[in-house]
Amino acid sequence: MATPDFLQDYAKDYAAQSKGAYSVPIDTAQFTGRKFVAGEDPLQTQAIQEAQSGLGSYKPYLTAAQQAQTDASTTIGGLGAMQTGAQGYQTGAANLASGAAGMTGANAYQQFMSPYQQQVIDATLSEFDRSRGQGQQSIQDQAVVSGNFGGGREGAMLGQYNADSLADRSALQASMLQQGFTQANQFAQQNFANQGDLFNMQQGLFNNQGQSMQNQLGMANAQAGLGQAQLGLSNFERSGLGADVGALGQLGSLRQGLTQAQLTADQQATQTAAYEPYGRLSQYGQGLTGLSGGVASQQYAPQQQISPMSQAVGTALGVGGLYGKIFGFPGDKA
Repeated sequence: MATPDFLQDYAKDYAAQSKGAYSVPIDTAQFTGRKFVAGEDPLQTQAIQEAQSGLGSYKPYLTAAQQAQTDASTTIGGLGAMQTGAQGYQTGAANLASGAAGMTGANAYQQFMSPYQQQVIDATLSEFDRSRGQGQQSIQDQAVVSGNFGGGREGAMLGQYNADSLADRSALQASMLQQGFTQANQFAQQNFANQGDLFNMQQGLFNNQGQSMQNQLGMANAQAGLGQAQLGLSNFERSGLGADVGALGQLGSLRQGLTQAQLTADQQATQTAAYEPYGRLSQYGQGLTGLSGGVASQQYAPQQQISPMSQAVGTALGVGGLYGKIFGFPGDKA
């Protein structure tokens, strides 16, 4: 279809503008490339540094907790030997108590009597009899000298002498028996007292061993409690670090998202400006076609733009959530 005369100048103008517009390539570098991608926010950098420096920071507490548990197990293991020792002391005390029970009563002294006592008594009495025999001979010798040998005076003197000798001999024997009994009884009493002291000492050792076992058990419980505390510190260290990293990361991601929204808006503005002449030419051409009675082609439509803010915020929330999950930030779910 020929172009009407009144549109000839407009058609030439349109052709000239189209040639000028389409002969020059669009510089896409003006609205594409890394310059339109928001860089890492300083808070994100800090979060990453905190996360890197905090890796394994809980291990000293965990090691201390393991050592405390090991010490507690060792301490409890020593209770067996202490219990055996305590049973030995208790058995010894029982044996002493049983032995002391046989050291009382009327015959307790007998086992402490000297085995040589009767020999001493016999020797002493024999010497006594010999000396008294000499005295009897002296009376008889005096009776011979005085001419009274065999007389009544001699008989009276010998009778009195023999009676005194018998009394003295009995008294001497009784004295030695009493002395032996007294000494044996003292030994029995002293031995009973000694057995009592030994029993008290043995019972004291048993009580001390029992107290030591209680102290040992208390130490084991304290060591186990220390292990639990160290484990709690390990968990607190990890969760606290996670909270810090998560907070820094999420705030940094929010600021990064805002920066990205601004860059995306600038990118869209630059891209719109680059394609704007083609839109005008398209509308210009459509108008000329309509005036000439032809069928208009499809009108140029610019690319539909996505809201920079909504896109950036969605990205920021997604990236920010990752920081919270690094160390199990409280409230996040896997």
